[in-house]
Amino acid sequence: MDDFSVFSSSFEVCLNNLNTVLKRCVEINLVLNWEKCHFMVRKGIIFGHKVSQKGIEVDPAKIGINSKMPPPINVKGIKSFLGHAGFYRRFIKDFSKIVKPLINLLKNNKFDFDHDYLQAFELLKSKLVSTPIITAPNWKLDFELMCDASDYVIGAALGQRKDKIFHVIHYASKVLNENQINCATTEKELLAIVYALEKFRSYLVGSKITVYTNHVAIKYLLTKADSKPRLIRCILLLQEFDLEIKDKKGCENHVVDHLSRLVNEQVTSQEEEILEEFPDEKLFEVSERPWFADMANYKAAGVVPEEYNWQKRKKFFKYSNYYVWDDPYLFKIGVDGLLRRCVSGAEIRDILRHCHNSPYGGHYNGERTAAKVLQSKFYWPTLFKDAYEHCKSCDKCQRTWISSKRHKLALQNILEVEVFDCWVIDFIGPFPSSFGNKYILVAIDYISKWVDASAVKKADAKTVIKFLKKNTFCRFGLPRVLISDGGSHFCNAQLQKVLEHYNVRHKVVTPYHPQTNGQAKVSNRELKRILEKIVANSRKDWALKLDDTLWAYRTAFKSPIGFSPF
Repeated sequence: MDDFSVFSSSFEVCLNNLNTVLKRCVEINLVLNWEKCHFMVRKGIIFGHKVSQKGIEVDPAKIGINSKMPPPINVKGIKSFLGHAGFYRRFIKDFSKIVKPLINLLKNNKFDFDHDYLQAFELLKSKLVSTPIITAPNWKLDFELMCDASDYVIGAALGQRKDKIFHVIHYASKVLNENQINCATTEKELLAIVYALEKFRSYLVGSKITVYTNHVAIKYLLTKADSKPRLIRCILLLQEFDLEIKDKKGCENHVVDHLSRLVNEQVTSQEEEILEEFPDEKLFEVSERPWFADMANYKAAGVVPEEYNWQKRKKFFKYSNYYVWDDPYLFKIGVDGLLRRCVSGAEIRDILRHCHNSPYGGHYNGERTAAKVLQSKFYWPTLFKDAYEHCKSCDKCQRTWISSKRHKLALQNILEVEVFDCWVIDFIGPFPSSFGNKYILVAIDYISKWVDASAVKKADAKTVIKFLKKNTFCRFGLPRVLISDGGSHFCNAQLQKVLEHYNVRHKVVTPYHPQTNGQAKVSNRELKRILEKIVANSRKDWALKLDDTLWAYRTAFKSPIGFSPF
């Protein structure tokens, strides 16, 4: 524990609180440094701030150091100064606007500390010296939020009104990125509100909030049904708060309206003529409306599209029973009763890439890739079609694809039907040496399709016995039957003695007929296929990639059992 404070509105209550804290310190044997303890004070330094009856101020000792700091001579000096000043940014109005010239020097630009940068440096030092006193929040009063946006900066001020006077609790501002600068004015104003609510969330959750903005259109966006997807996402974020949006003219919104009056010379000098026509390539880049937008609006706000006739409305209401809104996401109830989040756009491509190209994916075909997406709790209507198209466009899959259409025999029943009662074991290899390993020893449970494998150096009886004891018997219990081929590493006196000791029957498949051990051959082929797509060109790191291969194989959908083993 570093610092803590005990406070109250009266002397008697403060004594009771102090008594409770000191008793707690005795109970846990916490020793306090007497020289650093201060009792019964009306003001003091707490966590780098001066707290008194007036409110919260900056620490004069820290500000004195900053006020005497000379102009920086390199990027490291600017970072150090901004780090010290940023600690008190909640006290400084227009902080982002003031430090923007200094931040530009941190980019890959030539360090030239000219008059403009020096002016910003001196202005920030003067602001630190003359910082105002901010008040602590009164949880019995409503909060007021002043928001505004300019061409390249958004700002907000959180406060409360006492005796009809607005008292600031916290200032906040942020420089917009390149994409946000190109947004329309309405989107910037809405972005300022969303930023302020996220910044002051710890103050505002559960409290009544009045938001003041000089953009009257913001008030009507909350009830607009056909807004753009980007605006809908911002509006949905507002549903968490109990807020009321009021219009306030720019001349009355003195707290943050300075942002609307700023002129960004760099932006205004690069203004271009508005194009009346756009090429098809530009039009195709426009983001599409999410397929579930109507359902999300209905579940979140009870809004039904006006263009729907009675037939579409009937069908819409019927399908709405299969959707659940959990702010800020929409979920679909599957036939298996599981909830899966509805996704669209670029998120679909990221999910397919993860469920197919990543180590978890294993480069499976379209059906199994779609099954992995459903298993990951995501959904969209064209899932299987998109999964097949993604697999067709995968370069590694196309390079290593081999047709395996062969005549298939009818499946034969296995007498041992309990999970982990029947295991099949086989070796794969030899492979190029990988950290001394040349073989992979594989064990598959016939019922659950669970696969276990280990990279080994030799294919002999000692390796098999060690693997069975460590990976199979001790983890899954003793099986009834163990199936293998007739190789000398499986058919030997050592292994036979061990299996007899554990009362495990050993079955040997028919020579030259791998169909009698089909489960092992299928699993071996799948493991080699996954390894082939994820190993390096040298093929010598396959031992390191074996765990990723097992992860992908175990989480893949298995048709005989109707789900994945893991």
